[in-house]
Amino acid sequence: MSDIFKTIAKYQYSTEAQIIKGRLESEGIPVFLSDNFTIETDPLVSNAIGGIKLKVYVEDALQAQHILDTIQKYSVDDEGNAIQCVNCGSNHIAMVSTITDFKSFFSFLIGFLFGTLPFYTKDKYKCDDCNTEFDIK
Repeated sequence: MSDIFKTIAKYQYSTEAQIIKGRLESEGIPVFLSDNFTIETDPLVSNAIGGIKLKVYVEDALQAQHILDTIQKYSVDDEGNAIQCVNCGSNHIAMVSTITDFKSFFSFLIGFLFGTLPFYTKDKYKCDDCNTEFDIK
């Protein structure tokens, strides 16, 4: 089976994988997801099993990887413009979730104890170039 399929990407959540799957299928590349049903059933095990694997046929791997490379990997604002770092001005900004205050920690703890997802998270942006974390108002 390893000679037939190649894993070209891994995703923490099934929605990310489904979006990329749709993009590749629109280009005529057959895509297969593995571990997506397990993670949809219990999203907290995503990191433990290595995420959802996006697989394509070996002969389509190069073309699929090229398409993945053309997709914007960094955050944009509501108008579609690239977000800039407040420190260095770079456009290499990724959104990260953090547990920094009591409210987010308490929500995480309740979610962990009762086996549900946390209902409050604080999202920040982080620059990949200078590692500065900041909020956007």
